[in-house]
Amino acid sequence: MRRCSLYTPPVRLPSTQAVIVGSRRGLCTRCVRGAEGRRNGSGCSSSISGRRIPFACLTRSAWPSSGFRQLATVTTGPLEQARVPDYYGPIQEYDHRVAAGRIREDEHQRGIIQSLQHLHDDLLDYHARPVEHPTVESLKPKKASLLGWFGSKSSTAAIKEIPGDLPRGLYLYGDVGSGKTMLMDLFYDTLPSTVKSKTRIHFHNFMQDVHKRLHKTKMLHGNDVDAVQYVAAEIAEQANVLCFDEFQCTDVADAMILRRLLESLMSHGVVLVTTSNRHPDELYKNGIQRESFVPAIHLLKSRLHVINLNSPTDYRKIPRPPSGVYHTPLDSHAASHIQKWLRFLGDPDDVAPHPETQKVWGREIHVPRVSGRCAWFTFQELIGRATGAADYLELVRCYDAFIISDVPGMTYRERDLARRFITFIDAVYEAHGKLVLTTAAPLTQLFVSPEELRDSLKKEGKVVDDDAHESVSHAMQHMMEDVDSNIDQLKSSSLFSGEEERFAFARALSRLTEMSSKEWVERGMGLEASGGKKERDDWAKVRSRQMEDSM
Repeated sequence: MRRCSLYTPPVRLPSTQAVIVGSRRGLCTRCVRGAEGRRNGSGCSSSISGRRIPFACLTRSAWPSSGFRQLATVTTGPLEQARVPDYYGPIQEYDHRVAAGRIREDEHQRGIIQSLQHLHDDLLDYHARPVEHPTVESLKPKKASLLGWFGSKSSTAAIKEIPGDLPRGLYLYGDVGSGKTMLMDLFYDTLPSTVKSKTRIHFHNFMQDVHKRLHKTKMLHGNDVDAVQYVAAEIAEQANVLCFDEFQCTDVADAMILRRLLESLMSHGVVLVTTSNRHPDELYKNGIQRESFVPAIHLLKSRLHVINLNSPTDYRKIPRPPSGVYHTPLDSHAASHIQKWLRFLGDPDDVAPHPETQKVWGREIHVPRVSGRCAWFTFQELIGRATGAADYLELVRCYDAFIISDVPGMTYRERDLARRFITFIDAVYEAHGKLVLTTAAPLTQLFVSPEELRDSLKKEGKVVDDDAHESVSHAMQHMMEDVDSNIDQLKSSSLFSGEEERFAFARALSRLTEMSSKEWVERGMGLEASGGKKERDDWAKVRSRQMEDSM
């Protein structure tokens, strides 16, 4: 089943040249439901320009007679909603298909669709700002940036900052047959009426058209114009929500521009949703000049929720949550993130948490929420109290996994809290425990804010021109998205009182990164891919010995 738009004009996005698609017609979600309704005596149609047109007449199949999916598939245009309420989203459509017997209930897949539903709900309250088209003059080269410390010698115009209210998009990746197309159908077909325009296109065709547009712009206005921003504004005008099928990068020409292109689209308020066969870290692997593409990877990981569609067979009968262990920001999705991980790491037969009390040196440690061997604290409950290393060591003896919610960004004003939190991270790491976080700031900004880093650069004599604030901001943003760069900066920063403290903060960031890896999270959880029951039992013995040795 493929895509459908209630109004499909001659396809022009992303190019002014029409993209030819197959003429065979097919049924989308609403068409099938309409057909079912007609069998029951009720019609299902949409009104466009005063004419009532059956849904089936408004759709077209992306499948040619050969049975293979076409690449040049585009669905676009302003949305004219059917008589489907905005609250009807991907999860409701999934329930409908399960009830109708068209698909089988799958708990792992339902968890993924819940993430689609979260974005759908965010879009209900999101209203994209009007696109500000840059003038050709504003895209002409400026003086070289003074950010020599960052190694930036680009003279391209600075991209405007990404709006703070832009909903975080989705990056769905998985093997062939993992349901990427069906999931994108569910999301795209149920977009709410607040989305004024939407586009879905195969990524290969999108990039082909982008390069054509770039060439045309440079021919008209000269090679020194930053054509990427010019083209991004044109695309943003026609797509509040931009959906890519099969995101990939196999060409050096794409790699060189993707960071600026995606960031420019986001700066215009475009919400990105994409499917891919690879995790962002695996994109363009071993490609020519891959270092030029790495910033695009950092952007995808920081601005989109990366979700694994591959469903592991779990000995414990509880599927691993598709998202990573760290969730940013503290939005409406944070609560469901915690519940999914509590169910995976806690007691699968009794997920409801209960309080417990542990004792250390004659003192009591109140643990507000426990499920199995997973303890859940808010940041204030654990770090905001007068706790220390002895408390944390006792906790890691008692529990294998920890969920810490509502973690704030910690500036120099909260340096004591940051030190305490780092001591806790070290204790969990040394005990090989699991750690799940919901944070107000991205991992790379957890201990140092961009403002602090800018002040630190000035104190160290680095050239930072306050007049070029926008350029500074973007260079800082790129660096803060790169964990390795952030660790290097922490090690050499003047923000900390001494060498030992600098090393502790850098080590914490490095350890948090390692503890978020698939290998770390799944180790000892009894997944069949890792050896099933034997792997889980062996890990329990190792943990038991560690606890005995530490007593």
